[in-house]
Formats: sequence, C-alpha cells, structure tokens
Amino acid sequence: MALPISLYWFRQDLRLADNPALTAAAQAGTVIPVFILDDDHAGEHKMGGASRWWLHHSLIALNASLDGKLLVFKGDPATHLAALAAASGATSVHWNRCYEPWRIARDTQIKADLLAQGLHVESHNGSLLWEPWDVAKADGTPYRVFTPYYRRGCLAAPPPRQPLPVPAGLELTRPEPAPGSHADVGIDGLALLPKTGWDRMVEPHWQVGEAGAYARLTAFMEDGLSGYKEGRNFPALPNVSRLSPHLHWGELSPHMAWYAAKDQLDAGAVGHDDADHFMSELGWREFSHMLLYHFPGLPRQNLQPRFDKFPWKQDAEALHCWQRGQTGYPIVDAAMRQLWQTGYMHNRLRMIVGSFLVKNLRLHWHHGEAWFWDCLVDADLANNSAGWQWIAGCGADAAPYFRIFNPITQASKFDPTGAFIRHFVPEIAGLPDAHLFSPWEAPADLLSAAGVTLGQTYPRPIVDVKTSRLDALAAFAALKESA
Repeated sequence: MALPISLYWFRQDLRLADNPALTAAAQAGTVIPVFILDDDHAGEHKMGGASRWWLHHSLIALNASLDGKLLVFKGDPATHLAALAAASGATSVHWNRCYEPWRIARDTQIKADLLAQGLHVESHNGSLLWEPWDVAKADGTPYRVFTPYYRRGCLAAPPPRQPLPVPAGLELTRPEPAPGSHADVGIDGLALLPKTGWDRMVEPHWQVGEAGAYARLTAFMEDGLSGYKEGRNFPALPNVSRLSPHLHWGELSPHMAWYAAKDQLDAGAVGHDDADHFMSELGWREFSHMLLYHFPGLPRQNLQPRFDKFPWKQDAEALHCWQRGQTGYPIVDAAMRQLWQTGYMHNRLRMIVGSFLVKNLRLHWHHGEAWFWDCLVDADLANNSAGWQWIAGCGADAAPYFRIFNPITQASKFDPTGAFIRHFVPEIAGLPDAHLFSPWEAPADLLSAAGVTLGQTYPRPIVDVKTSRLDALAAFAALKESA
C-alpha cells in the first residue's frame, strides 16, 4: 500500500536538520520537495543581487542533499502548489513560517485556498526561537526596547525547543509534471546569478549550503566564541560568527546556534560573558523580527514619526562615493569595500558607515537600507530595516541622534594596527599607523614616501566630520523644537 504524499514547500529554511515542517511532512508520508521563486508578491522587497547569488548556490546544495529531487518553480505559489497537489494526489502541504508582511498576507490566502481544496495544511516555526506573538509586555503590547524584551521577555519564556535531527526514513519523490501543468524550470531557470561577474569576488569567501553552515558554526564555537564579547568589535579579529546569511536562508536554525553556545558554556569551554553575549545577539535577531511583525511599516516608516520632518539632504555624488568606498575616511571606505567584495560587513562597521551616511552626510537612511539590501548576502528585511532605523535614531530602542560615530577615533580604537584598513584600502597601506586613519593630516613627505597623492590615488574627505556633526546636531535640535 502506497504511503500518502505530502508537499513540502522550501522557503527560507534550506536545510534538512532541525526542520520542523520537513519532519512533519516526512511523518505524513512520501515527500515532494518544492521551491518556488515568487518575485511578484515581493514587490519592492524583491531580493537583491547578493541574495539571489546566495540562493542559487544554496538551492544547488539543497538539491544535492535531496538526491536531485527538488522541484523548482517560478511565479505564484498558490497556482503551483494547487496544481502539483492535484496532479500528484498529495493530501497535505507543509511549510515553515516567514514573517515579512507580504509573505504573511500571501501565505494566509494560500492556506485558505488549499484547505478549501480539501488538503491538510500545516505551518511550523523553523526560523525563530520565540514566535513574535509569544513575547509581550504584561499589558500585552509589544516591547520597543531590546534589553527588557530579551531579559524579561525571552529569557522568562519557556526555553527554545531542542534541535531536531534529519527526519529518519525520509522518503522523497519527484513526479513528472502533468500535461499542461507548469513546468519545473530547474535552478538555472530561475536566472539568479548576476550577469556582471561581480560574484566571482564574493564566492571564495563563503561555503554556501547546510554543510557550510554547520562547518562555520563548528569553527566559530571552537575558535571564535571565546573572547567574543570584546573581540566582536574588532573587524580584523576572528571573533565574529559570520552565521548571519546561513541563519537568514535557514541553512542553519537559530536553535542549533543557541544550543551550540549553551553546550560550550555548560562544558566550561567558554566563559559566561562570551556565551551570553552571543546568545543575546541571537536575541537581537528575534527582536527585529518581532518589530517587523508588530510594525509592518518598519522597512519604510519611521517608528518615531517626528523624523518624518527631518531635513535630509539630496546629494547623489556623495551617495555614490559612500557606496563605492571613496569617502576619504579609511575605515568607512574599507568597510564599504568589504561589503562590495565579500557581500558582508562586520557589525561594528555597519554602525560606523551608517552613522556617516545619515549623520555626517545627512542622507536618508532609506539609501543605506537599499544599498545593503542589494549587496549583503545576509540581507534580511527585519534585520536590515531595524538596523537602519536604529542607526538613524528614528526606530525602536534607537541610538540617540546625538550619538555620532567619529570615523577617525573608531578606526584607531577598533583597527589599531590598521590591518583591516590596509587590506581593503591598499593604496594607503604604506602610511604609518599615526596617519593611516586621517591621511589628509599626514605631512607631504610621508604621503610621497607612501605613494599617496590625495585627490588622485586616494580621495580627500568628502565632508568635514566636525562641521557635519555640528550641522546634524543643529538639525536634530530644530526637529525637537518643532515637535
């Protein structure tokens, strides 16, 4: 007697281990694994170039782990799932929940349509440690400040579930499309790779896929978690996890990262402060998703409405210099070039370049959000939106507007040997440390000896940080007075 057939819809959960929806589908019978690229419903939140590159390679890795049985479609998921269920005789459909507003609206309708078709439909939590609706203040309203959200809310809630193994006895099938049905386009048919060859710079920096995610987690637990609390601030040190793209695409679950850190702590391999700080960073990811769930306008609307009247500047040339790492401030330029060349940016540097854009250049945070969305392999609507609102001072638990990062002092404090700057801004590598962070202040003979010609081999500063800081503070003061 043939087993019942279940459709499993892969989304941002491109893994087999600790996958609650896949486990449920496997328990229901034979599984047809499906991925559907849906650009139409995404609208302005359609994936950027770096995300599409990552997705291409992650799907290849996933398909290999599924013995080549992954069905790949492009277009409206409602149409594809309904047609595939009817053609295959599937009796159930499973997926893990996503939390972007457009996905919630779409998935709610799809679930209703499939139920009306007579199918059993289940959605599961495979992406968050705590559901956004499960952690709230005593009065039932959502938290807007991280520390009480995490310490009083998350840590007081039931602990995250333990990770699940790869489903035992997972039986897969890949039916041929019925005549007249939508054809499987294959991974190459999604046309996810860039035509410019930009990805050739990025590819050597990553091992994309579930195996790569687990290898990265293991390496970080062994070599990076100890010393994490302090070391994570220094971009040239190995004390960052670089797990964010693996978590975003679900090649690794947050539960696996959470309990890996807890196991290290319980075994005495790392100190409490380091493990606790890493786990709280996973909490920040939860906080961002909670904010997006309760405040769906987060990607575009200031959470503090008074910023709607802020006097942003319009300066396309300054924006271009910032995007290309040509501002004349070495730590800013090194960070922006790291982004372009690797698809990633160190978290401390995200704060530095963000502050420079919205406060020193006084350009709208939307410009930064859009550039990160296109260039980051970990581009995540919740994290990206919440992060930029935090930097701009207009979001929940935001950095005060008067907190303006000085790129010179930040560089000397967090890249004291200049190792990071020299790697990504090699044209000034010959300068001594004393002048590396502010080349325009170096004597002419030192510049000449280092082969640096300001304005030619390396740009002069596009803005004065002291003057622009005062201008930003004046603009904010005027905003407060008019509120």
